[in-house]
Amino acid sequence: MARIAGVDLPKNKRGEIGLTYIYGIGPSTARYILDKNNISRDKKVNDWTDEEQNAIRSTINDELKVEGALRSEVQMSIKRLLDIACYRGVRHRKGLPVRGQRTRTNSRTRKGKRKTVAGKKKAPKK
Repeated sequence: MARIAGVDLPKNKRGEIGLTYIYGIGPSTARYILDKNNISRDKKVNDWTDEEQNAIRSTINDELKVEGALRSEVQMSIKRLLDIACYRGVRHRKGLPVRGQRTRTNSRTRKGKRKTVAGKKKAPKK
């Protein structure tokens, strides 16, 4: 089993897909890493030799910010927005969508499960 950047990569997946299990590496970055080290994208993770694993490891360590370092950088960016109390920071604080999405409907991911509010009573006719 290949362990890169503190993450156990799945053995039976193609290298291109297996690398995306690392936080901060998406499909295009995974392709770039494999192409740079002359490794076939279709080669399974468990078929990588030790030299190939070391080459991938060194490429990731030298050129990319992944896992813990990237997570902490993202959290620091959000904390900065909260501290300066800009619009985006306020939206983060309230747990609402930050990038201009509508909130009257949708946005359940950010707002959480629905909280039912009692409806307004209809006035009786005279």
